Amino acid sequence: MDKILLEEELAQTYPNHATVSTQVKQQMLRYVGDLPQPGIGFAAAYAAQQAKQKKGQQLAERQVVEVDHPESKEAIYGDLALMNSAFKTERKFEEISALDKSRVGSTVWVRARVHANRGKGKSCFMVLRKGIATVQVAMFASETMPREMVKYASKISLESVVDVQADIQATPSPTNTTQSDIELIPKRVYVVSAATILPFKIEDAMAPEPTEEEVAAAKAAAAKAAEEAAKKKGKGKKGKGKAQADNNATITVGQKLVLDYRWLSVRTPAANAILRVQSAVGTYFRQFFLERGFAEIHTPKLTPGVSEGGADVFRLDYFGRDACLAQSPQLYKQMAIMADMQRVFEVGPVFRAENSNTHRHMTEFVGLDFEMEIYEHYHELLKTLSDLFIFIFKQINEKHADALAAVQTQFPFEPLEFGDEALVLGFPEAVKLLNEAGDPVGAYEDLSTASEKLLGRLVKAKYNTDFYIVDRYPYEARPFYTMKDPKDPKYTNSYDVFIRGEEVTSGAQRVHDLATLVKQVREKEIPLSNVEAYLRSFEHGAPPHGGAGIGLERVTMLFLGLNNIRKSSFFPRTPLRLTP
Repeated sequence: MDKILLEEELAQTYPNHATVSTQVKQQMLRYVGDLPQPGIGFAAAYAAQQAKQKKGQQLAERQVVEVDHPESKEAIYGDLALMNSAFKTERKFEEISALDKSRVGSTVWVRARVHANRGKGKSCFMVLRKGIATVQVAMFASETMPREMVKYASKISLESVVDVQADIQATPSPTNTTQSDIELIPKRVYVVSAATILPFKIEDAMAPEPTEEEVAAAKAAAAKAAEEAAKKKGKGKKGKGKAQADNNATITVGQKLVLDYRWLSVRTPAANAILRVQSAVGTYFRQFFLERGFAEIHTPKLTPGVSEGGADVFRLDYFGRDACLAQSPQLYKQMAIMADMQRVFEVGPVFRAENSNTHRHMTEFVGLDFEMEIYEHYHELLKTLSDLFIFIFKQINEKHADALAAVQTQFPFEPLEFGDEALVLGFPEAVKLLNEAGDPVGAYEDLSTASEKLLGRLVKAKYNTDFYIVDRYPYEARPFYTMKDPKDPKYTNSYDVFIRGEEVTSGAQRVHDLATLVKQVREKEIPLSNVEAYLRSFEHGAPPHGGAGIGLERVTMLFLGLNNIRKSSFFPRTPLRLTP
């Protein structure tokens, strides 16, 4: 929301707002400014925030009952003494996700966070959360469950870490949790670490983002309410148009707060699941190559020059010498091939000093790189890429259904469509599809982002796949070290891999012949001195080879159909963000 509009809304909602202290006013504007969807009423947003803070304060003021040991015979509830490894017990903790109806009647220990807490009279209902799993806890004062224990539990603040020993019982009707057919009846409840007042409620951070239609409707409603309020104000009447718009507002947590408090926002099931899927992508990438005899290597990230010949690098002083952070491990991957490692891969950080504030760019990301010898044809590389991605996709679909379901609850997406092997389109064929759809891209031009997205829609409509490879890019659009097409030197033995119309990797057969390399460096009008170190590595014989570099976070984003790469990165680094 625009800050000027917020000032106007503040004036309409609180006519005497000029008397509000500057500090409070800035706090009010900051909170609403963090909300993502336009048209959200200021009054509702600020009132809700104040209510949450008040409730948080009340919970923070709960009575502390100190307990020295979790197996104390007398103290079955309370705040455990600082866990500093002073003792060991025979307790065996179980994951909430492992609890189901088959365990009814058994007693378990669980450690989890308090996701929700509602106490009334002699009863208390809590929801415990661990990762993406949740379960209900039901407490009723009785001879075996003191009323003081129920009251204590009802005052535990949200997001506190608790240890609970409980009996598992079946529920009469499904609860709104992942373990919906059971609930826990506590025998012991201990606070391990109490949470203080939260900057936002986890429940609000779990709210689905509005669709484009909902955003448009919210804008229209806000504009109409403002217009009606202005008319009534002109007639000397106190209008309620703005208040009515506020009452219908849905409050969520904006991207700035989500990223500022990443340790909190990742507690939401969807965000937690996204990072688990990201972890799975990296795991299956590594598994795929290890099973095929590739060796994992680890290359330097402090380098004396520019890996890819560009200027967008992070430069630094290295004991009086110029150095930079590696843009790519490509040179070192190629050296590994020349060192007769034959097939190598790496998982490591990549740094790009590009001032690009888009939905898919970051200044630091995790690179999934590989390089391999080619025996006859560079399509050996395409086969490897096709097999790699399909292996990753299938493994995630088969083994991570719970994580995918958790993402769907907040960020609904269409499951990725792909076949048993990647569709491969020649670059001329891709250009023809675009030209027929009205895109004037030239035969030897690189594809723009808009052209790539249009191509994705055309390929989906024609071939019913979200995963494909565009082969044989023009020489003018590729770096000097790319091998030319032997039949038409205007094209190259290079390729891009796409998911949902967005590129996830570029790769090629590299030129392994020193004389050819020198010729192409001159064709690209690059001073030989700029690439002298690179060229020197080819002086002692190099086998034909090629490879690719893949962005871990981008693959995760596109597989899950997310609209921003910041959602698929734990602590994203962009031109505008360096913390936390």
